[in-house]
Amino acid sequence: MSAPTVPAERSRTPQLLGLSLAYFMVLLDTTVLAVAERSIMTSLHTGVVGVGWATTTYTMALAAALVLGGSLADRLGGYRVFVVGVAGFGAASLACACSPDLAALLVFRALLGLFAAAIVPSSLALIAHLYRQPRSRGRAISAWAAISGAAMAAGPVLGGWLIAVAGWRAVFVLNAPLALVVLVLCRSRIATVRRARAISWLPHLVLAATLASATLAITRAGQRSWPQAALFGLVALALAFGTAAIDRSSPAPLVPGSLRRNRPVWTAFGWGAAINYALTTVIFSIPLVLAASPARTGVALLPMTLLVAVNPLLTGRLVAAFGPVVPIRLGFVAFPVGLCLAAAAVAGDHAVLLGVGLLLCGAGVSWTLPALVGYAVDRAAPDAAGAVGGILNATRQVGATLAAAAAGATLSPRTPAVPFLIAAAVCLIGLASTVARHRSRTPDRAPELPSDRVSN
Repeated sequence: MSAPTVPAERSRTPQLLGLSLAYFMVLLDTTVLAVAERSIMTSLHTGVVGVGWATTTYTMALAAALVLGGSLADRLGGYRVFVVGVAGFGAASLACACSPDLAALLVFRALLGLFAAAIVPSSLALIAHLYRQPRSRGRAISAWAAISGAAMAAGPVLGGWLIAVAGWRAVFVLNAPLALVVLVLCRSRIATVRRARAISWLPHLVLAATLASATLAITRAGQRSWPQAALFGLVALALAFGTAAIDRSSPAPLVPGSLRRNRPVWTAFGWGAAINYALTTVIFSIPLVLAASPARTGVALLPMTLLVAVNPLLTGRLVAAFGPVVPIRLGFVAFPVGLCLAAAAVAGDHAVLLGVGLLLCGAGVSWTLPALVGYAVDRAAPDAAGAVGGILNATRQVGATLAAAAAGATLSPRTPAVPFLIAAAVCLIGLASTVARHRSRTPDRAPELPSDRVSN
């Protein structure tokens, strides 16, 4: 079968907007909930631990299912998986809004994470097939990152307003009309390359259990429940060995063969984990350090969140002009400097210094993340684009979870700067790896799309 005709740039714009809004919706659900915690505690008669699980359940399900979501996108077709994910996300959001108690909210939050895991890798795979030239693909991914990154800026402000007007349930109701808009914008089917092999479910289920157990171990360690952390850690380790053993004999392995020894792609996965570690450290620690109202916290974070929303468009131009490694390296330079300034600011209560530090942190995210996504996609086979998206976002979620646990364990009134300094060290390791990657002289070429096995 011949490859599908790629539509003109103008006709692809609504679809790109829809794909970007879908990711916006997934990120908004995380950032907007941060300011709803007190309202949920009062409404559902729960405490800090309960509302913490409302957040952790979502991220656990998302991290555990992202690789499966990527495999489904590769093997069933990215468009089918994307549509189901968006529709399910909207329905699960309404279910969260109608939750009568905490137990029901946790169940529906887990479902929300599963549908989000279908959206993220499939949206990236669809962009890879809409824009098959590396330069145009880089610009499209930058626009995708800019629109979705606006959720970071809009979340705290929009969430505070919605809660003031209609309570925490309005935060979830918002996702339903957004899902409808996405489905309308992406109503035209996007043809994607897919594999003909069936999915082997057992490795995915064991991997999901592995990631969930590891997340529980990290979370309990952050809460300093060391016996439970050790128990879950041992379970995660045993499940990890089981996953590897099962996957070796699987007819449809978790990681496509073209990715198994693809060092540039796995390096990009590590970069993604490092960036999310640093980003989550800031988002988790700043509200606790400031101990301010949601509105004031949102304003304090604006230097970072606004830049994350706007700067990826410039990153796309940098990638087109110099390749992805230059903005990735710029980000890994800006981020640790910003984190060190933020550490000095929270230790000495300097608002201006904190603003400058957060501005540099925003530059670090917005330079690095869109470029490394394009870097990974360009170096993977076209039929592995969904797997790349799934694994990349899974490693990012692991980095985020580890950051929250580490910050929770080290942040105190006496040591407010420690989490920021640890995150700066993580970014410097990322910077060192960009130098090592450059010295390996890996060619900056994207693979050609095959002409068969196209899903229409």
